[in-house]
Amino acid sequence: MQQKRPKRLVNGVLLLDKPAGFSSNQALQCAKRLYTAAKAGHTGSLDPMATGLLPVCFGEATKFSHYLLEADKTYYARVKLGVTTTTGDKEGEVLQRVPVAVSRRDVESVLPGFLGKISQVPPMYSALKHQGKALYEYARAGVVIERAAREVTIHSIALNGMEDDELDIIVACSKGTYIRTLAEDIGVALGCGAHLVGLRRVKTGAFDLTSAYTMEQLEQMTLQQRDACLLAADCLIAELPAVEFDDESAYYLRRGQPVWKSGVVGDGMLRLYGPQQVFLGVGERLDDGQIAPRRLMV
Repeated sequence: MQQKRPKRLVNGVLLLDKPAGFSSNQALQCAKRLYTAAKAGHTGSLDPMATGLLPVCFGEATKFSHYLLEADKTYYARVKLGVTTTTGDKEGEVLQRVPVAVSRRDVESVLPGFLGKISQVPPMYSALKHQGKALYEYARAGVVIERAAREVTIHSIALNGMEDDELDIIVACSKGTYIRTLAEDIGVALGCGAHLVGLRRVKTGAFDLTSAYTMEQLEQMTLQQRDACLLAADCLIAELPAVEFDDESAYYLRRGQPVWKSGVVGDGMLRLYGPQQVFLGVGERLDDGQIAPRRLMV
């Protein structure tokens, strides 16, 4: 019987380039295995057909992963015109085919209509939960659940290329945006229908794909080399103001007690550091001027 390797207390953030054919959880479990990590979590699902940036948090970094869940995303998407499917992407069954007579000018004229705040109805084939069960589970059983429309924001959308009946678009959007739904809506606007045939996430918050590692690259590394690929946990909250404390204040913060700190401007969440820039965690400036710890590293 094969003996299990002992799990390690790994802390940090891996920028993973997820391969096609893997669910986000499958990719996470592969990364966790490669690092023999005791604890790991990802920061926003990608469909199995999609590839690209999937930040994976290990150990103490999982405490701050929700900051990245809220972040904006950028995608490269390929949209096929003239064909609609049950899932809104190439993995579904074809519902309808119509002739396509769409020019580049036609596409460029409709895309600006999707800029800004738009309303989307989440697709049935999604991981969104209803009564504790993913919507795609209901969809596979032939059950349709009524879904409320959600407001999302498209920061930018541009045509990157067009070949016959396929479009390449670049979309920067808020969290919760379904690119499959966007592809279908573009097809409706063009009067021919459409579905998604390719999707690659190239940016999440301040992180982009150029700093990511593929599963194949990681598999060829030693454990020490893999560890060197990890970013520090505080990279997830780099947009928060940083405050440094002396040994005494850091002592009390680590024990969950608020401390006084002069010269801190503004309210809200803060990055907390001890001497020599040792990351302590996240705190909040209270109305009375004290800094209270909210989420701390062990």
